[in-house]
Amino acid sequence: MRVLAFNASPRADGNTALLLGRVLSVIQKEGIDTELVHIGGRSIRGCTACGGCSRTLDDRCSLPDDGINEWIPRIREADGIILGSPTYFADVTAEMKAFIDRVGYVSRANGGLLRRKAGAAVIAVRRCGSIHAFDTINHFFLINEMVVPGSSYWNMAIGRGPGEVAGDEEGIRTMENLGKNMAWILSRISDR
Repeated sequence: MRVLAFNASPRADGNTALLLGRVLSVIQKEGIDTELVHIGGRSIRGCTACGGCSRTLDDRCSLPDDGINEWIPRIREADGIILGSPTYFADVTAEMKAFIDRVGYVSRANGGLLRRKAGAAVIAVRRCGSIHAFDTINHFFLINEMVVPGSSYWNMAIGRGPGEVAGDEEGIRTMENLGKNMAWILSRISDR
């Protein structure tokens, strides 16, 4: 089994990465392979509604490659996907939104490559606005027929400066519980 996590923060070692790392470390303890991919700060173009993915049906986005086509085969092979984003004006980063739109269209055009995979959102936030970002990612999971594990609270932690989320004890516990629940769901899904 394999879990692929995407960090959409422009800070490769910031709060979002710290939270994703906490979730992935728990998943690894359950014997599941994990990988963290940093997409924040890259020039990921938004979907242009060209319909190319629906015409070619080759698991690819027809836009010039900016990482999306590199990641889609890895997503297809993964059993679980974790999407992490800091909160930008009460939503996800532009990179995460472009990722969601383009991967979502390719998935739906190609027989639902995300269907029945486990998906979890991880959100870093300074103070508020995180629920909308959390919902944005979960809507992506649900419309793609993914299985979404819960935790002991919404999957977010509070902190502004680098590493400050580590001081949010409840947020860290939430990430650890999310990792346990993700591993549990993956063990059940793998029986299919």
